[in-house]
Amino acid sequence: MTFSSGAVVRRFLRHNSLTLAFDGAFLLALAGQALVGHIEFNEQLAVDGLYPVSFGAYLMSSDFAVDVTENWQSEYLQFFLYIFGTVWLVQHGSPESKHIDAAGPESDRDQRVGPHARADSPRWAAADGWRRLVYSRSLGITMGGLFVLSWLVQSVSGAAAYNETQLRQLEAPVSWGSYLVSADFWSRTLQNWQSEFLAVASMVILSVYLRQRGSPESKPVGASHGATGVEG
Repeated sequence: MTFSSGAVVRRFLRHNSLTLAFDGAFLLALAGQALVGHIEFNEQLAVDGLYPVSFGAYLMSSDFAVDVTENWQSEYLQFFLYIFGTVWLVQHGSPESKHIDAAGPESDRDQRVGPHARADSPRWAAADGWRRLVYSRSLGITMGGLFVLSWLVQSVSGAAAYNETQLRQLEAPVSWGSYLVSADFWSRTLQNWQSEFLAVASMVILSVYLRQRGSPESKPVGASHGATGVEG
């Protein structure tokens, strides 16, 4: 059976529509942030009696980098904690939670690993030793790694942006280590963390009582409030 190139493209778009839609939204939001951030940055330079910078120069600046990465690290932290937290923590009645009696890493049979792997299981799911150990936690490890990396970039770019402001105000710059314990760094960090934690907690508890027809993030409309781990 053969498919035309148009059919292949339509099939690809349909099968990956969720990822593609959010990737597109991400790029549009990032472009919008860059545009308004450039305007705001030049307005601040004008207040300080300095010349404005080009859009390209702003994109390469530490100010733009820290504004972007401080949001990225909080998002990856949210997913990292949620992925590992939901192994052991449950919420009665939420589709975001496993069944109450399924808390924990579950058995090899339930997870289809080792001798219980199927023909279509990933190769490392059937492997022994470190390969299965790593692969069985690969999603959380990757999210944790992306969080650490983006947080590190935030700290470096944030220190550079902070020192640029210090120099414009004729004050002494600070070291990277000093910036890590500064109010500026933790203010940027915690204002993002608290919003992520609130959003996750709201989603978990509101999904117990509220519904969204057709969404896998919601229980079926007619499911009882006590139904746990049931997706629509």
